[in-house]
Amino acid sequence: MLREFLALARQAGPDLDGSGQSPSLRPDRSKECPIASSPAHPAAAIPARLDRLPWSRFHWLVVVALGITWILDGLEVTLAGSVAGALRESPVLQFSASDVGFANSAYLVGAVGGALFFGWLTDRWGRKRLFSITLGLYLLATAGTAFSWDLPSFAIMRFFTGAGIGGEYSAINSAIQELVPARRRGWTDLVINGSFWVGAALASGASIVLLDPRVIDPEYGWRIAFFGGATIGLFILWLRRFLPESPRWLATHGHADEAERVIDGIERRIEAEGHHIPDYPPVEAHVHARKSTPMGEVFRALFHTYPKRTFYCLVLMAAQAFFYNAIFFTYAMMLTDFYSVPSGQVGYYILPFAAGNVLGPLLLGRLFDSWGRRPMIILTYSISGLLLAATGFAFEAGHLTATTQTLCWSVTFFFASAAASAAYLTAAENFPLEMRALAIAVFYALGTLLGAVAPWVFGLLIESGSRGQVLIGYLFGAALMLVAAIVTLFYGVAAERRPLEDVARPLSWAPSGDVGGEKK
Repeated sequence: MLREFLALARQAGPDLDGSGQSPSLRPDRSKECPIASSPAHPAAAIPARLDRLPWSRFHWLVVVALGITWILDGLEVTLAGSVAGALRESPVLQFSASDVGFANSAYLVGAVGGALFFGWLTDRWGRKRLFSITLGLYLLATAGTAFSWDLPSFAIMRFFTGAGIGGEYSAINSAIQELVPARRRGWTDLVINGSFWVGAALASGASIVLLDPRVIDPEYGWRIAFFGGATIGLFILWLRRFLPESPRWLATHGHADEAERVIDGIERRIEAEGHHIPDYPPVEAHVHARKSTPMGEVFRALFHTYPKRTFYCLVLMAAQAFFYNAIFFTYAMMLTDFYSVPSGQVGYYILPFAAGNVLGPLLLGRLFDSWGRRPMIILTYSISGLLLAATGFAFEAGHLTATTQTLCWSVTFFFASAAASAAYLTAAENFPLEMRALAIAVFYALGTLLGAVAPWVFGLLIESGSRGQVLIGYLFGAALMLVAAIVTLFYGVAAERRPLEDVARPLSWAPSGDVGGEKK
C-alpha cells in the first residue's frame, strides 16, 4: 500500500506542477453559474472546474500530504501532556505543575504568532511555498525541545514549535478548502482536522514505552519522544514536493497561465485513472489579478462586509480552544494528582480518549454536508458543553475513577472533536479567497489567545488539590460551548455543498470597493 502511494506521488508531481499542454475546455452552456458579474475571464472558470472533479487518488494525495499536519499537532500536544509527569520528575528540569502549564501556554502563544505571521505570508506568497517554511520551523524546534535543559530553553523551543504548527494551520486549511470539491468539503475538512487524534494515539502509545523505566530511563524517553516528531516531519517535507499550488490562488494573483497548466495536469491525471469528468457551467465573471491584498481591504471585509461572520467565527474558535486546551493539556496531571495514576501509565488512558476524538468527525462529518452546517454545529457544541458540565459535577462529588473519568471524557469529546473541527471549517470557507489564510489565522489567533491561558489556569486549579476549584474551570468551559451554540442559531451560515466563491465572492471578482455582502 505504501509503495503504491509513493508511486502515485512521483507520477503526480510533473503533471500537477505545470508541465504539458492545456486540453480544450468543455463548457456546458445549458446552465448558468450563480456568480455573475462582468465579461468572462478564463481564470474565473477554475473554481467550477475543480468542484466538478470526481474524487480520485489526487484528492487522497492532498488529504495525506496536507492532513498530516494535524497528526503532527496531535503528536506534539499529546506528548506535552503525556510527559508532564516525567518533566516534573526529571532530575534536570524538575518542573512544577504550573511550570508544565506555562510551557504548554508558550506553545499556544507561539501558535498564535505563527498563524498570524505565516497566514499573512500565505495569502501573498502562495500556499505551497509556505508548506516548506512552516514545516521546516517545526522540524528544527521540536528537535530542539529534545535537548532542553531548563524551563526557559524548554518554553522557547515549545514557542517555536507552536509557531510552525500555527503557520501550518493557515496554509493547509486554505489549500484543502481550495482543492477539494464543494460537495465533500465539510466531511473532508472535519476528518482531516480530526486526524489530530491519530497523532495523539501515536504519542500516547509511544509514551507507554518511552516512559517505562523498565525499558528506558524516562529522562531520555521524553527527549526521544520529541525528537521522533522531527523524524516524521522529514518524510512529510519530501511528500509535499508532489503537491501543486492552489489554482484558485494562482488565478487571482496574476498567474492565470500557470493555474491553467496545474488544473490541466490534475484533469489529465484523473482521466488516466478512468474517471469521467463532467462539463462545467460557464462563469461570466471578470478577475482583477493582484499580487497581494491591502490590509485595509482585509479589515473592510472582516468588519464592514462580513461583521456577523467575523463575530461568529471568533466565538466558535474561542469556545473550542478553551474547552480543548483546558482539558487536554492538563489530562495527565488530573490522572496523576487525583487518581494516583503513574506517569508512565497515562498513555493507556489517552488511547480511548483519542479514539473518541477520531470517531467523532469521521462518523458525524457527512452530516455537516447533508444535514447542514448550522444544525450540526448547534448540536455538537451544545452536547459537548452539557456533557462536560455533567462530568465536572460527577468528578467534584467523587463518583468517578480514573477509568470512568476517561470514559466520560471520551464520550464528551466524541462530539467536541467534530465541533472544534467545524470551527476551522467555518473560518476557512466564510471569507474571500484572497484573505482566506489570514482570516483563518486571525480567528485561530484570537480564539487561541483565550485558550492559551487555559493550561496555566487549570494547572493552578489542579495544584490546589481542590475538586471544587477544578469544577469551576469545567463549568466555564462548558458555558463557552453553550454560548457558541446559541450564537450559531442566529449567525450560522449554510455553506454546505456551495462553491467557495458562492459562500464568499472573491475580492478580485468584483469592481474595486464591491466585495459583496453577507448571505446566510
